[in-house]
Amino acid sequence: MRFLLTDEQREFGRSLDALLTAADTPAVLRAWAAGDHGPGRALWGRLADAGVFALAVPEAYGGVGPLPVEAAVACVELGRHAVPGPVAETLAAGVLLAGAGGPVAEEWLPGIASGAAVVSLTLEGYGPYAPDADAADAVFTVTGDELRLAPGPGEPSASADPARRLFRPEPGGAPVAKGPAIRAAARAAGDTAAFATAALALGCGEELLRATVAYVKQRTQFGVPVGSFQAVKHRLADTLLGLEFARPLLYGAAVELASEVSRTGAGTGSAEGSPGAGAAVAAAKVAAGEAGYAAARTALQLHGAIGYTEELDLAWWLRRARPLRDAWGTPSACRARVLAG
Repeated sequence: MRFLLTDEQREFGRSLDALLTAADTPAVLRAWAAGDHGPGRALWGRLADAGVFALAVPEAYGGVGPLPVEAAVACVELGRHAVPGPVAETLAAGVLLAGAGGPVAEEWLPGIASGAAVVSLTLEGYGPYAPDADAADAVFTVTGDELRLAPGPGEPSASADPARRLFRPEPGGAPVAKGPAIRAAARAAGDTAAFATAALALGCGEELLRATVAYVKQRTQFGVPVGSFQAVKHRLADTLLGLEFARPLLYGAAVELASEVSRTGAGTGSAEGSPGAGAAVAAAKVAAGEAGYAAARTALQLHGAIGYTEELDLAWWLRRARPLRDAWGTPSACRARVLAG
């Protein structure tokens, strides 16, 4: 099958790139890491105006989705610019709450679509931490067939990325929805979070490679650019191949998720879920996560000691690559899911 983005989808990506380029995301990242969420929330609002968060919310609740292909386009751009905040978690919450339905969906989904609500969440099987819970308007947790609204963000935990803080949500909170539909919605939400994280990782790797290529063209040794050395060329070529092989897996997973939306009519999956879509998402996640992390290692090696410095904006992308690789499905867990079919 030959897959190409439409003109509208490519223009959507270009418009997001232009918006984020003008937003000075490194300054936003520094403020977010310091606990000042104001610039990040302002950027979040502009992204919502562009339709990013509405992509995971059904039309019945003020969204335009679910549209997995467009969501992939958006998340790659957000990853390239290292946009702070629980992007994957908010998109996954849109799928989770749409599957839950009822008052909780009516209360929160319009806000997610409009950008008024930033949401984080935890799901069974994906670890106990809710990213950026301190900046979220709501933190949802799913245990068994119960969906709960956490009473608070909980205590922070150590994170490799200071602009992606981890919290273990406070226990308790009354269930806001329960039943078999919650299990199915949670499975679909987990796939959405892994899929969005894969796209963020791919975008992060692309920016690391771009910055590294630009640097090796400028840095000289023995009177010539280090980018002219054969070993450097080979390392960069290997990094590019990893990213380019991950790209079709990402969009293949998007097509699988879109087909699931067409079959179910809601995008939350059937009661049994979609093994094909889940395996496709896992394959995309492991490929994009490993490619993004390999790009970070290449960038650090070829930048040398300057890559460690706080003053270099690249450091924010370097510290984000590994957490994205492991979030919402470690490489080993994703490989096991692919092998299980």
